[in-house]
Amino acid sequence: MRYARIGNGYSNLTYLAEDASGRRWVLRRPPLGELLESAHDVEREYRILAALSDTDVPAPAALDICREPAVCAAPLVLMEYVEGFVLDRESAIEQLSATGRAAVGIELARAMARIHAVDLEATGLTELSRSRTPYAARQLRRWRSQWDASKTRELPLVDELGERLTAAMPPPEPPALVHGDLHPMNALVSSAGEVLSVLDWELCTLGDPIADLGTLFAYWPQPGEPTGILFPASTYPGFVTREELSAAYAEANGRSIETVGYWHALGLWKLAVIAEGILRRSPEDPHNASRAGAVSADAIAELAERAGAVAAANGI
Repeated sequence: MRYARIGNGYSNLTYLAEDASGRRWVLRRPPLGELLESAHDVEREYRILAALSDTDVPAPAALDICREPAVCAAPLVLMEYVEGFVLDRESAIEQLSATGRAAVGIELARAMARIHAVDLEATGLTELSRSRTPYAARQLRRWRSQWDASKTRELPLVDELGERLTAAMPPPEPPALVHGDLHPMNALVSSAGEVLSVLDWELCTLGDPIADLGTLFAYWPQPGEPTGILFPASTYPGFVTREELSAAYAEANGRSIETVGYWHALGLWKLAVIAEGILRRSPEDPHNASRAGAVSADAIAELAERAGAVAAANGI
């Protein structure tokens, strides 16, 4: 067997496993070092992927999970290997055809709509979240707690924006399955822009589906906008706008997207909090480092400022 670290992710560690005959699988485990409570839950990810196996959601098959300390110090998930590439660098953008650049955003929005249409009863996912607290309140509580536990210095804008978002929470929508982190770097695509597999399900839960669209917006900067820690795939020529993403999503499932501005701001704010956790965790073990490079405090501050600007533009 041969093993190699793959992906530019800063969270769970992902490896390609290959045997002598060329068969391939993917292994996932939490990062090394001290982890925050409820973070990097690969066991939850395994349960969700297993439940989605008979749906039309593009997701890798979950094959097995190992909890044996003699094998690995943390839970280890085995899943199928899906051929494709992730839009996390310029060379990946160059693999897309001209029509693929225009198609990939539309296909991401359609894949999102399929996730939100999952039958919770049929998949056994009705108990994925037992909380009756509105999704926005749960998100704000969780990420404010994560910020307090992981911050490496004071950044008043993050705290202030958390208060503004709390005061402006939209009315809750009927709960649906939400991915929680759906964006170009968490999807394997083809050169034609087809979404072959959605990855990284550790934040998946039941909640307001428009939150996923807001998260996609946060990872979909337009030309001229600051990008912080993001690889700016959507700023390259040929990619669709956020407005076109919204239209494709609304067409696919007919939901109202009136609250997407709120969730866009919350998505950027959440991304700043996640990045701060990466900044805190990086020195604990060099094996956690991503080939995309280190996260900087300045980039996190830039994300927070962008989140504040989007919030203000939406009356928050």
